[in-house]
Amino acid sequence: MADEIVLLSTWPSPFGMRVRVALAEKGLKYEYREEDLRNKSPLLLLMNPVHKKIPVLIHNGKPISESMIIVEYIDEVWNHKSPLLPTDPFQRAQARFWADYVDKKLYDIGKKIIWSTKEEEQETGKKEFLECLKAFGRRAWR
Repeated sequence: MADEIVLLSTWPSPFGMRVRVALAEKGLKYEYREEDLRNKSPLLLLMNPVHKKIPVLIHNGKPISESMIIVEYIDEVWNHKSPLLPTDPFQRAQARFWADYVDKKLYDIGKKIIWSTKEEEQETGKKEFLECLKAFGRRAWR
């Protein structure tokens, strides 16, 4: 039996993009279902009843939520294909740290830049964003 893989997401979501990249790296075929976050589908609400948000990966009818958890799941289930995370525990922990940094720091600042209607807040956000990118660049690839 072939694996049935469905991804519930939205095209601009960086979290959905993370999952799409992982699926592509593994060479996995999947069905993509675009979600309208203003009018969530019954499938999304059924598959992620706790948070009711995207992305959700549905593998053979079983839902997995939260992008980093999905990426780790993909890496573990299809472990015979190119690994997504390092095998060394320390390096794997560092990769998880920087993914969390992007999620918590860069995403929140990015929202401030995009959604703020005040020019001063946008400018402050841009400066914070650049500082975070510099920190990421200095540390993430060591």
